[in-house]
Amino acid sequence: MPDRPTQILEAAARLIARRGVRGLRVEEVSAEAGVSTALIYYHFKDRAGLLRRTLEFITRRAVRYTDAALHASADPRTRLTDLLLLELQDTPRVRENSAAWSELRATAVFDPDLREQLAAATGEWADDVAHLVRQAQAAGQAAAGVDPRAAAERLTALVEGVSERWLSGTTSLDRARELLRGAVALELGQP
Repeated sequence: MPDRPTQILEAAARLIARRGVRGLRVEEVSAEAGVSTALIYYHFKDRAGLLRRTLEFITRRAVRYTDAALHASADPRTRLTDLLLLELQDTPRVRENSAAWSELRATAVFDPDLREQLAAATGEWADDVAHLVRQAQAAGQAAAGVDPRAAAERLTALVEGVSERWLSGTTSLDRARELLRGAVALELGQP
């Protein structure tokens, strides 16, 4: 059984993934989590605090299911592709995370505090991807002229975009994965 704050964050992530952020009320989260609203205010101060901590929660959760790719192969190009493809899994946890991340990203347009936090999380993800691009270059698996940071930003943006299309039903999961594999090949070029 998770501790109470984790239980609340899991409930918030579920609700955000199912219904979005705009109409999210603390009372709904308390009912979903099976806790009092007072407990939510105790742990998170207010709705904004709950949203910020939910973003942290889904970011940590994504790291847990993508981290395996960083150690699964000695081949940096394979690790890079696998890391990105793990964001496109048809599992309840990944679907929920992707939908919640998308909703929180859209909300950040209107919430400067959330925007800064989202930029930091996105920057850390791009750093990880850029590191793998550099490793691929060092192993002779990527063109030397590729700018690792720019490639990482394009690839992570593509993952977010195809994930939204997949979740909305406008692109199949197979097509989203195919597009991502093609983008990795284009970004890294021929070694």
